[in-house]
Amino acid sequence: MASSSVYSTLLTNQKKIDSLLKIASMKLEQRRGQFEKVKLQEENKQALQLRAEIERLKAKLIELETLGGIKQISGIPVFEKKSFLVENNNDLTPSVQMEKSNEQNMNEVKTLRKEVKDRNEGAKSKKGGSKNDEVEVDEVDIGRLDIRVGRILKVEKHADADSLYVEQMDVGEDKPRTIVSGLVRHVPIEQMQNRLVICVCNLKTVKMRGIESQGMVLCASTPEKVELIEFDESCIPGQPVTCEGYKRRPDLILNPKKKIWEGVAPDLKVNFEGRVVYKGQPLLVNGLSPLLAPSLRNVPVK
Repeated sequence: MASSSVYSTLLTNQKKIDSLLKIASMKLEQRRGQFEKVKLQEENKQALQLRAEIERLKAKLIELETLGGIKQISGIPVFEKKSFLVENNNDLTPSVQMEKSNEQNMNEVKTLRKEVKDRNEGAKSKKGGSKNDEVEVDEVDIGRLDIRVGRILKVEKHADADSLYVEQMDVGEDKPRTIVSGLVRHVPIEQMQNRLVICVCNLKTVKMRGIESQGMVLCASTPEKVELIEFDESCIPGQPVTCEGYKRRPDLILNPKKKIWEGVAPDLKVNFEGRVVYKGQPLLVNGLSPLLAPSLRNVPVK
């Protein structure tokens, strides 16, 4: 009888223990969930405090730099990693997108080459035409300039001029052009190699210390500092630079006597945001990619 009573007591105690363990486990899970929630809230609060502290320190840094005479730059556009020249198609793999981009760009350059060839042939028989066409052609604005993307294939210092570079430039034509630029004192030769630049391609060929220059590289320019223009690196040589509101109708060769470049240049500049503009309108490669100066603001482009 005694052993039976003891066994019954042990069984009852075991059930109580199991019940207590179950209750304790449930409470532990509840407390764990509450702890995680509180911890997450604390971490979020700390993250917000850190962000606020970062912004405060950034503001303090800007204030100190301004007091120290360092100019602050604002409103600089940020390029996306994707090409300006490719449609945003999420269904395409990166390799297919790149292939599509290259094909599209090459087609655009081929079209440009055909336009140049047609202009060359048409210039020989350019007589007649409506008066409206003549007025549009004669009006001096940026549409008269043949501005294109170029890539420097080769660059070396001019043998007879310490301040001049001689560049072999791909501007989307069958053969590279030779362009002479006075950039030696402003741009290291290493930064010129294989560099994308913006070129004016319909200036009259001129000799510079014995070497014929067949174009001009556009730069943001001051007497003390000169900067090459920057733009989307996916652009390719030969792509045209346009300006909204001005029809692109470049002369075959600009007549120096008509001073077309001299009429356009005063309104061609870098604005306060670092964009290259003509009379306030931005210049764009292929109508998409803006032209930018790295650091100069409110300066001429020439």
